[in-house]
Amino acid sequence: MIRNNKLITLFLFFLIFACSSVPKNTADGCSIFSERYLWYKYVKKTEKKWGTPVHLQLAFIKMESDFDWLAKPQRYKLFKIIPYKRPSSSFGYSQAVKGTWRQYKQETGNQFALRSRFKDSVDFIGWYTHKTEKILKISKHDTFRQYIAYHEGWGAYKSYKKNQKVILLANKVKKQSNKYKKQLAKCKKSLTTRKYIIF
Repeated sequence: MIRNNKLITLFLFFLIFACSSVPKNTADGCSIFSERYLWYKYVKKTEKKWGTPVHLQLAFIKMESDFDWLAKPQRYKLFKIIPYKRPSSSFGYSQAVKGTWRQYKQETGNQFALRSRFKDSVDFIGWYTHKTEKILKISKHDTFRQYIAYHEGWGAYKSYKKNQKVILLANKVKKQSNKYKKQLAKCKKSLTTRKYIIF
């Protein structure tokens, strides 16, 4: 009995690790979904629910965490060597901060959402970009400006032109989003005909 419990625990550990590990090629949308077939289901659900394109969702996550479910901002260092506090509470795939994540859960009713879970993270991005469109009148197809609003926040968006760093980041996200769009167009048929397990 004890041996069986250990085997079950070990199996669950490897299952969780396999589902949470970073895909081998995070720059290729087709490669990502060939490894994580359920992820395609989640991004398509987000696209249908919020109207946020799949390639934008992937580009945001690529920039924010590079698909690392446990990603956090690097700590500040005192005297360049002593680890100190982190610059923000950003965490998980989407790098959502605690306050905005709390708002997301309250407004969507998704009270058990986790920042370390992919399906919740892409739903969060869908919710955020939807609100950005309503608040700032930025189309969900405008990856450049949507990312600036995502990075800076709705209140600080209006002054982004003074921030060359965020403009550079937004251009990178736009470029990556376009790459994902082209890649996914090539493997779309195989993705849409795949039989997914329902969870």
